[in-house]
Amino acid sequence: MRIAVLLCFVLFNVTLHSQNLLESNLRVNNLIAGTLLEKNSESDTLAIIIADSGPTDRNGNQRNMQNNSLKFLAEKITEEGISTFRYDKRLIPLIRQNTLQEERLRFDDFVNDAVAVISFFKDKYSSIILIGHAQGSLIAMLAAQKIEVTKIISIAGMGESIDQLIIGQLELQAPGLVDNAKQAFKDLKETGKSKNYSQGLVTIFRPSVQPFMKSWINYDPSEIITELDLPILLIQGTKNLQIPQEQAELLKSAKPEAQLILIKDMNHVLKQIEGDDLENSKSYNEPYRPVSSELIKNIISFINE
Repeated sequence: MRIAVLLCFVLFNVTLHSQNLLESNLRVNNLIAGTLLEKNSESDTLAIIIADSGPTDRNGNQRNMQNNSLKFLAEKITEEGISTFRYDKRLIPLIRQNTLQEERLRFDDFVNDAVAVISFFKDKYSSIILIGHAQGSLIAMLAAQKIEVTKIISIAGMGESIDQLIIGQLELQAPGLVDNAKQAFKDLKETGKSKNYSQGLVTIFRPSVQPFMKSWINYDPSEIITELDLPILLIQGTKNLQIPQEQAELLKSAKPEAQLILIKDMNHVLKQIEGDDLENSKSYNEPYRPVSSELIKNIISFINE
């Protein structure tokens, strides 16, 4: 049945991509829609790209952050003969339809979305690889516990729970907020609510987002990765301003058999940065700048192993 539905979409919603790729816009369910790219419709391998946090669309973009990182990633992978599917986070249609109830959102919603995508393609592709970017890395690992996949590629994945990562970032950027954040996270874990937080932390602890944050901090990626029995590639850029290299090293320590590749000068949105932090920051809104060629080379090599 899934194949029939997929063929229906492919027959009526296909365009020829500029790089001679077949582009099909597919709807998995009422919340998940994305783009399937194929170079050869007979390919039996599919890479599913899972985006980072926030209202991130299938191309890796948000309203005030247009860089096309995941669009370029998908195109370059597909040019090498591996089909790709990338999809909008569920926040995109919910915001567009003005139906987002932030207080009802849970981390497992994103995991279940990934599982739904995998299930949608399971009958057509014998090999499914998950490529998770940042938050998408943890989503990929949790999804792989629920449904069988062939391999996982973690790009800029976190190696510790989100509360510990945030505290680490605050220690570097706003040390005066560290103690307050620690107490707020402690309250959230123990009581399910946090009330006495600084206004400087309102984006993290506003009441409507606390249920989601509580559901997220329950997961430690370094514990989850040890439970997986499949090939894993860890990729980290050396100019990532959001996720430090130590996070990838934590994952590698937890799963020694995983491959770890450090890509010199690659930043969080997968672009090669030759200059300083200003160039790095500007690249988040440079939709024309290509993704790292070294990134593509290593992904293709791992998939083809």
